[in-house]
Amino acid sequence: MSPSQEPVYSEYEADTSQTSKLIRKFKETPFVPIGMAGFVAVVGYGLYRLKHRGEMKMSLHLIHMRVAAQGFVVGAITCGVLYSMFREYVVKPKE
Repeated sequence: MSPSQEPVYSEYEADTSQTSKLIRKFKETPFVPIGMAGFVAVVGYGLYRLKHRGEMKMSLHLIHMRVAAQGFVVGAITCGVLYSMFREYVVKPKE
């Protein structure tokens, strides 16, 4: 590559840190980080409740927590898809 040519992927190369990628993803699709945060919250709550589950079997408790975490993530993905469709088809940006 000669010095007079600029790289093809200069914008991509300048924006490679994990924080900047997460911020860009949050701006493009805000429900992805919300889904990730909800998943972490459900898992944290499940681990906290693991100690105080009473007579419930551990396998049943883990199944309930897995279903809750998956439900939160699927709900966030569904809301994100609906938001994207609304933004693309209903509120069309002026080109």
